[in-house]
Amino acid sequence: MARLLLIEDDLAIRTPLIRALRERGHAVAAASTAMAGLRDALEDRPDLVVLDLGLPDLDGRELLRMLRAVSSVPVIVATARDDETEIVRVLDAGADDYVVKPFTAAQLDARARAVLRRSPGGGTPEPALVVGGLRVDPRSRQVTLDGAPVELTPREFDLLHHLAAHPGQVVTKRELLTEVWQIPYGGADKTVDVHLSWLRRKLGESAQDPRYLHTVRGVGVRLEAPRAAG
Repeated sequence: MARLLLIEDDLAIRTPLIRALRERGHAVAAASTAMAGLRDALEDRPDLVVLDLGLPDLDGRELLRMLRAVSSVPVIVATARDDETEIVRVLDAGADDYVVKPFTAAQLDARARAVLRRSPGGGTPEPALVVGGLRVDPRSRQVTLDGAPVELTPREFDLLHHLAAHPGQVVTKRELLTEVWQIPYGGADKTVDVHLSWLRRKLGESAQDPRYLHTVRGVGVRLEAPRAAG
């Protein structure tokens, strides 16, 4: 049984959704404002937060940023804003997934279970991934390079983890959008490029002088261990 926190101000949505999710075996708490939701998330430590963007006291995206500064709890954003730009923004701000209103309790339940399976402790523990001197630990969400810690944002970690899970393979931008950003269509390649640029900088390399991240022009990117000198 998962403990969910629903941050939703619309009573007509909140009440039946709480009932339906409880019928599906979840323990559900609810808050109707952003600040009450932030307090409940920090004090009660739910397994997952479902966050509406249109809250009366604060935009949900701002609440997401505040929450991400102090917690790694998985967050599903519930929004009526269905354009690609807004979806990319909330995912880049740290959301793990999103659902577009109107949605059913069955849809939300399925997405919640999928997010919890991917989160640390949500299923069989994944082993750390090691590529050369790079170590990516999905359980602690920590990365080290030649033994030194590398500080990454949640999205940068997810990107590196996906690439490290496919060492030596060319991963397309479309696959990264689908698997990392959960966007099942093209059109946001620049988002991938920007995050790859940030990731390279933190790994101490560049596109012109790569060590681990190699761009395959027109196809995607490949992560592999540096070749030994000589």
